[in-house]
Formats: sequence, structure tokens, C-alpha cells
Amino acid sequence: MKIGIVGLGLIGASFGRTLLKRTDHEVYGYDVDSVIIEEARFIYAIHKPLTEENVRDIDLLVFAVFAGDFKEVAETYLPNMKDGATVMDFCGNKRSIAADMLELSQVYPKINFIGGHPMSGREVAGIENSKDDLFDGASMVFTPINVGLDKVVFWKEFFISLGFGDVVVTTPENHDKNIAYTSQLCHIVSNAYIKSPTAKNHFGYSAGSYRDLTRVARLNPGMWTELMIGNADNLIAELDLLIENLQKYSDALKREDEITLYRLLQEGDSIKLKIDKGKIE
Repeated sequence: MKIGIVGLGLIGASFGRTLLKRTDHEVYGYDVDSVIIEEARFIYAIHKPLTEENVRDIDLLVFAVFAGDFKEVAETYLPNMKDGATVMDFCGNKRSIAADMLELSQVYPKINFIGGHPMSGREVAGIENSKDDLFDGASMVFTPINVGLDKVVFWKEFFISLGFGDVVVTTPENHDKNIAYTSQLCHIVSNAYIKSPTAKNHFGYSAGSYRDLTRVARLNPGMWTELMIGNADNLIAELDLLIENLQKYSDALKREDEITLYRLLQEGDSIKLKIDKGKIE
């Protein structure tokens, strides 16, 4: 196959490096920064630059761009794409992308549109931090727009062959609801936690707990602002619930209420254990 990647940052370049390492597919790439395109060739993330002309031969075109840029960027390539080609995005929110893809599918009905979200990343961005094993064991989320089961199965097997651990097929609404909790809330908590003045004194007093909780305080503010605002309804619900629960711990401590604090801690421990064992819905 011939595969195109638009956006050669951490995710796009890592996808390209994975393809070149593990497949014989031809990989084409584009980035707004021409220097990054050359760097992508140097680190074996792409074979050749992607153009509006050679996109005619592309079988899969992946957009690893900000969600707000997807439609405008996609429209520069879609008029030249062949019938039966597949367009997929790697954005972190899916409802806005699904709306864009649905609209585009009315104009380009012979193009296959699938929303996609690789559940992997790093706390650092940019092509210089890309890895050819970034997606090993990771989950890939599909939100199909106008494709049948046969196409979904084909692309599921394709991503599994690249090293992904699983492919989850869901709706854009369900994706955004879950991602608010499993990703976006985690970044807010970590980012807020590190703002304590005590953080600068952690050396010599911290171990795994501090490291695990603060890792995703590092982030791309522009990207995460867009993602969080774009999923604000789901994220606010999760954030408000967290604040409500945290207040219970604070109230118990202020009252020196050992019984309530013990119960709260035991509840959290029990829920985590049940979830890890798959015994809770």
C-alpha cells in the first residue's frame, strides 16, 4: 500500500517510523515545516514528501493534526484522492472530527472516512521525540463514519499487525466521554498538582508516587487547550465529581475523623482492585 501522513510531530512521525520499521508499504509525509519533512526522511519516518499530486495514489491518508485544523487541511487533498481510499485522523477528540468527516463524506462519497485515536503518547512533543515503538501494546480507537464492517476489520487487522494491542470500535460520543476521564482529567490533575510550592523541594523525598502523578504535567498547552475546550462538557462533569470527592477527604481530615477517612481510602482501594480484576462495570 501507499500511505500518507499529514503532520509529522510526535504521533505522525512515530506512526511513520513504525511503518518503515515493520512493513514494506511506501510512506509519504507532509508537514507545514519543510525542515521537518527532511528530518522525517533522515530518521526513516517517511520515504518521500506527500504532495497534492502523488496523493492520487495513496490508499490510506492519516491526519495527525489539531482537530480544529482537520477539515481545512483535508480539503486540500480530498479532491485528488482516488475512489476507495481511506481517510483517518489521529486527533484526541472525536465528535468534532466525526461531524467534519460526515460533511466531507457527502461531498466525497467514494472516500472511506474513519475517525481514529491511538491511545499512546509522551509528555514531550515534536518529531525529535518520536519513536518506532511508541504504539507497542497500545489501544487504537476507531469511530467509523461511512464504512462497512469489512473495512473496519481490514484496518483493525492492519493496526494489530503494527504492534497495537487492541482496536476498540465505538461512537464519537462514547469516545469523548471516556477520554475526558482517562486522559484529559489526568493531565489537569497532574498539571494542577505540580503547582504546589512544595514541589520544588521534592528531591530526596519522592519516589514512584510523585513520578507517576507528575509525568503528564508536561504537555503541549496549545494542543491540550483545544482538546479540553472541545470536550468541555464531559471534562467538566469529571472534574466537578473529582472536586466533590476530594472535598470529602479534606473534610474528614479537618474533623480528624479517622473512621470516615479510613472508609474513603478503603473505598478507593476496593474500587481500584475490582477494576483491575475486571469485576466492576
